[in-house]
Amino acid sequence: MAGPAPRRLAALALVLALAPGLPTARAGQTPRPAERGPPVRLFTEEELARYGGEEEDQPIYLAVKGVVFDVTSGKEFYGRGAPYNALTGKDSTRGVAKMSLDPADLTHDTTGLTAKELEALDEVFTKVYKAKYPIVGYTARRILNEDGSPNLDFKPEDQPHFDIKDEF
Repeated sequence: MAGPAPRRLAALALVLALAPGLPTARAGQTPRPAERGPPVRLFTEEELARYGGEEEDQPIYLAVKGVVFDVTSGKEFYGRGAPYNALTGKDSTRGVAKMSLDPADLTHDTTGLTAKELEALDEVFTKVYKAKYPIVGYTARRILNEDGSPNLDFKPEDQPHFDIKDEF
């Protein structure tokens, strides 16, 4: 019988598994101390939309593959009126994969992307976003169902071209 308590425990375990900064060690290595950084949080679509670069005193966030990046340091690219502002305040995974700013492509949905587009997505995710911008959270859609309950079927290793070892 799966009631609320097991679901909450599963959600907590999932969040802890995805939390950056927790010390990890591979065989034969000693754990490294956790690095202090800004707290990582889950963003609903509505919350993420608040960080679209419209407010001068707000940080600018965008998500790719469900990972929320603070791109404020690239304000000239992502700020109000900037060339890539359309990507901000949402999960724009499809747009990044297709190198598209078409509003129809500014979504998390990767259905139907070609192998070449998925390869481009991984390259930009790793060489641009992860290399340049801090991770501040994750989209709630990535690990929660629409009703807020944990997505018990979520497995990071099953996400398109997602490798948990590379993310943290």
